[in-house]
Amino acid sequence: MELIKCFKALSDKTRLRLLYILRRYELNVNEIVLVVEMIQSGVSRHLKILLESGLLTSRKDGSFTYYAATRNDFINAFMDLTDNSDEMEEIRNDLQKAGEMIKIRQNMTRRFFKTVAPHWDQLKKQVLGSFDLNSMIIKRISFQGSISDLGCGTGELLEKLSEQTRVRLIGIDSSPEMLEQARLRLLGKDNAELRLGELEHLPMKNKETHTAIMNMVLHHISQPELPFLEAFRTLIPGGTLILSDFDLHDQVKIRELMGGAWSGFEKEKIKTWLMETGFKLHKIESFPVNQGLNINIFTAEKPKA
Repeated sequence: MELIKCFKALSDKTRLRLLYILRRYELNVNEIVLVVEMIQSGVSRHLKILLESGLLTSRKDGSFTYYAATRNDFINAFMDLTDNSDEMEEIRNDLQKAGEMIKIRQNMTRRFFKTVAPHWDQLKKQVLGSFDLNSMIIKRISFQGSISDLGCGTGELLEKLSEQTRVRLIGIDSSPEMLEQARLRLLGKDNAELRLGELEHLPMKNKETHTAIMNMVLHHISQPELPFLEAFRTLIPGGTLILSDFDLHDQVKIRELMGGAWSGFEKEKIKTWLMETGFKLHKIESFPVNQGLNINIFTAEKPKA
């Protein structure tokens, strides 16, 4: 990163506003246009300058490109210097609008699951086919201490876990309709507890669980980097995170069928989120499923010290 390029890029008020917004949220051009109330060509020009300076990163998802601020010490130090600048009132308004963009995505997800909850297991089978993802997840669990299923959906994995262990199980999901399906499935399973909550703000204590699972849920999360922070917070030192999700794909039909804010993720992107959060990545495994898709399974550890 060239400091002169960075300072030149940030000499413009609009680009300073964009950096603040994209430090907090990952947004596409259309969303940014609505936040800063500028024409698209102007926003795109400013984004290009910030990208070339190394202050932003971008990633493709379907037909959209999403932008986020680069995470480094320079940006953190620069933000500390500008936190009391005259532009902060306008920037606070920008952040409020950007937060509303995220709420729009979250509401779309809630509406989707409200509709599909009774049929969710059948929909998954159309994509997974004969691939037994739950068994793959279970093979990677040590069964020492409590297990949390973050984004447990209809409780299919929790049911299989309860058949194999008496350890404490915690299932969390943001959809009341999905949790109702899980409650029906787990009747009589006295070692399983269900909680309503978002993966971005888990209803769990610090260091509450020994193993955290995010099974095919990350692509539904509007801000997918946040669940990593929450999983890290709720795991004991030495605890394990097991995460599965689609490899990045371009199949619109699958996204319509399975829902989701994202079309899967590149391995390197999830690896980066894990490492930036503080996890130690142990293994990445890939498995083909129906429709020419691939599922990646990541096994990581929260370091003991």
